[in-house]
Amino acid sequence: MIRGLWDRETVASLLVAAHLPLALFWLWYGGAEAVATVLLAALVLAGWHLVFLLARAQPPSLSGIVTALAVAVLVPQDLGAVRLVLGISFGAVMGELVFGGWGRNVVNPATVALSFLGFGFPAAPWPHVMEPVAWAALATGVLGIAAGIMPAGVFLGAALLAGVAGAAGALPAEELLAGGLVLVLLLGDPVTAAGTALGRWLHGGLYGGLLTLFALGWEGGAPVQMAVAAALLASLAAPLLDEMAITLWLARRRRRHGGT
Repeated sequence: MIRGLWDRETVASLLVAAHLPLALFWLWYGGAEAVATVLLAALVLAGWHLVFLLARAQPPSLSGIVTALAVAVLVPQDLGAVRLVLGISFGAVMGELVFGGWGRNVVNPATVALSFLGFGFPAAPWPHVMEPVAWAALATGVLGIAAGIMPAGVFLGAALLAGVAGAAGALPAEELLAGGLVLVLLLGDPVTAAGTALGRWLHGGLYGGLLTLFALGWEGGAPVQMAVAAALLASLAAPLLDEMAITLWLARRRRRHGGT
């Protein structure tokens, strides 16, 4: 039997390739500390993939490289190796591997890991988003959409709402940069994004709306912290948004065909 071209690892490989501009810019500006962080994240993820390979014959995936990059770029600082390993382990196992691996998970494992670390260690400072890295994230998003592996509707929905909020002065520049970076790294996951066309627009719009709400009312919150929290809530709502989109489609179909 001949396997099709578009299997799980083809998509994962293209995702890794699309993230190269972001990874290169972030490593260039982050230096040795950035290299050490992403290597630690990759080693922890590889270890858990190996455990599940041996215990459940569950094949590993190259998507772990993207997860390691997302965690390393967005993780709170000054946590230390033990806390970082704990957070990455929780995100990898509870956010992905227990569901059967990448392609079956509900929430991006990096989102789970970052949320766990943010809630568990609230005193740890969140990273500042450098503008060149944010522009590199834009290039990653463009490459992902052009390759057909990232949800264009999610990006456009978020950009539309965030653009309106930014023009109205409700979303400052730092929150916009952090929101764009998190949008590409976390919501750009084709597995955990909404699957319907309308659902993806709603998914992106919900993310942009939550980010704006947090920027207006979350006193003392860091921009990356707000964006990660918005990404977690929007991702949890993605199945509901798809259900709403399907319900609307069925209602229109019934009206068009006389209730059949």
